[in-house]
Amino acid sequence: LTTIHRFCSQSGCPDGLQPVAGLVQATNGDLYGTTGGGGTNSGGTVFKITPGGTLTTLYSFCPQTNCTDGFGPNAGLVQAANGDLYGTTNGGGTNNSGTVFKITPGGTLTTLYSFCSQSGCTDGAFPEAGLVQAANGDLYGTAEYGGAKANANSGTVFKITPSGTLTTLYSF
Repeated sequence: LTTIHRFCSQSGCPDGLQPVAGLVQATNGDLYGTTGGGGTNSGGTVFKITPGGTLTTLYSFCPQTNCTDGFGPNAGLVQAANGDLYGTTNGGGTNNSGTVFKITPGGTLTTLYSFCSQSGCTDGAFPEAGLVQAANGDLYGTAEYGGAKANANSGTVFKITPSGTLTTLYSF
């Protein structure tokens, strides 16, 4: 076993802490991942690390008022066919119920969707898991809470286009 990076080795953990999800190796050969906490704003990070151990923090969540970009990216990333990486945050966003985001391999982050945008959170809330990309190009995922069934609040399955149009496919 060779440790190539120890998180939170500096005061304030600017490189992040709590990397609970797996890594994805992008087509450029670098590995990309998330940390659920730490970063310059304590909202978690997206990072890349070379196989040799050089870590670069690409984005620190929660620099915006009320964390509208999201916080707590606990799930891993997926590299889509367009080369961008996609992921979810479990909190933050416009409605403080999590987000779907895309980030370029160079670190430009775009929030694609903020959950609980619909009355009663029928679109879902607090996505914990990562996304997968289907052959049709759309991304699919789950949200832990919300949904359209009366008093259920038991989560959803959704699809989202790479440009950010979300459709709830199923409410638990």
